[in-house]
Amino acid sequence: MTILWVKAFHIIFMVAWFAGIFYFPRLLVYHAESNEPAVHHQLKIMEKRLLFFVTPFAILTGIFGVWLIYLYGLDWFKVSGWLHTKLLLVILLYGYHIYCFKLLKTFQQDLNRRSSRFYRFINEMPVLILFAAVILAVVKPY
Repeated sequence: MTILWVKAFHIIFMVAWFAGIFYFPRLLVYHAESNEPAVHHQLKIMEKRLLFFVTPFAILTGIFGVWLIYLYGLDWFKVSGWLHTKLLLVILLYGYHIYCFKLLKTFQQDLNRRSSRFYRFINEMPVLILFAAVILAVVKPY
């Protein structure tokens, strides 16, 4: 497989992953705003299915990203300061993804005590990471 195919699959899985982690907290917003047991039941199903659906995309994004680094080589990696910053952002994003599982468990057990405003804020965090990571990958400022 050529480097361009590896890069293409890395981007495809990254886009699919982001689609899920953009939508997951939005479901939590709706869940926190609702007082209807039937709505809570439906949202619990949707939240769980969504998070488990996008987790393989997160894993495949990482696999193809590491594969890209391997293909470009250690010398390239050492001088690509932008990539080191991007990798830090990716680590934060994986931490965010893991935190989503904690939030899922909180809602599944009906233990949420936070407002929908909190989840609206949480919903914006991956957007900021995406902006920074894309700028770093395209512009390569250092």
